Amino acid sequence: MSSAPLLEVKDLRVGLRRGEQIHYAVDRVNLHIAPGETLGLVGESGSGKSTTGLALLRLTPRSSWPHLHGEVLIDGSDVLTMDDKQLRALRGRDISMVLQDPMTSLNPVFDIGNQIAESIRVHTDARRRDLPDRVIDALQRVRIPDPATRLHAFPHQLSGGMKQRVVGAVAIACQPRLLIADEPTTSLDVTIQAQYLDLLKSLQRGSNMAMLFITHDFGVVARMCDRVAVMYAGQIVETAPVRELFRRPAHWYTSALIGGIPKFGRKVERLISIPGAPPRWDDIPTGCRFAPRCPNAQTRCREAAPPVTQIDSTHSAQCWYPRANSTAVTT
Repeated sequence: MSSAPLLEVKDLRVGLRRGEQIHYAVDRVNLHIAPGETLGLVGESGSGKSTTGLALLRLTPRSSWPHLHGEVLIDGSDVLTMDDKQLRALRGRDISMVLQDPMTSLNPVFDIGNQIAESIRVHTDARRRDLPDRVIDALQRVRIPDPATRLHAFPHQLSGGMKQRVVGAVAIACQPRLLIADEPTTSLDVTIQAQYLDLLKSLQRGSNMAMLFITHDFGVVARMCDRVAVMYAGQIVETAPVRELFRRPAHWYTSALIGGIPKFGRKVERLISIPGAPPRWDDIPTGCRFAPRCPNAQTRCREAAPPVTQIDSTHSAQCWYPRANSTAVTT
């Protein structure tokens, strides 16, 4: 795995004006992903995870979120300053995205062969007569049985697991360098989910593809990711290698999320839960955004936004009083 980042996200903000004020659903997000690396982006529903993923490809509708600021650098080129022609060339070829609902990702009036072929036709110089072979190859890579026959099937003729694999085939048809997977296992049962995750890891190993895996499932994080970024109310509140995060969570929000995971073989009367709900993007509290729900919140937490605290060289948390250790350095 290369240490040089393929993707760098710097101070990404996605906002909407309401009255005289701009409210940000994604606020000053910083991320980086190296080739062959999987970064997990986790948090409760409404934290801004999917909006972040869409913003990386400039797919957030300008009518809904007209304010898009920061830098999204792919090999040093800023996606947020690209014109329409450059964006069309980038999407599908360098960066692809698997959306969480295959039912709405596939066009019901076209067979799946046509939908996979479109990406290949737009982003490569493949000849028309070669397209069926390229489509079959893409279906074989996602382990769809009898691909020569399946390419003529329509989405309604496929099971949920098959649809999700077809969405994956569309995404990897042009062998992108970065795959954004937005909760791709949401609609799958446990057995098919495990198969699909193994499939993604296999595809990644074969091409050294980087992956941003958006999920709320820490079990999936443990299985898939090298590093984890925890998101709350539009901000990244903690980043760490996956083993370090589970062993020593520094932010109280991360600790609460991990504390709510059932432990095999351990009997408890009641699972831990976090009281309340994440704030709306247009009703962000002053100070630490997690303070109203935090068991360790103090006066300073409610009055001023916390700094980034370096727990060590690869582990940071945005918290006034991190759980980790006393040697942390605030910046």
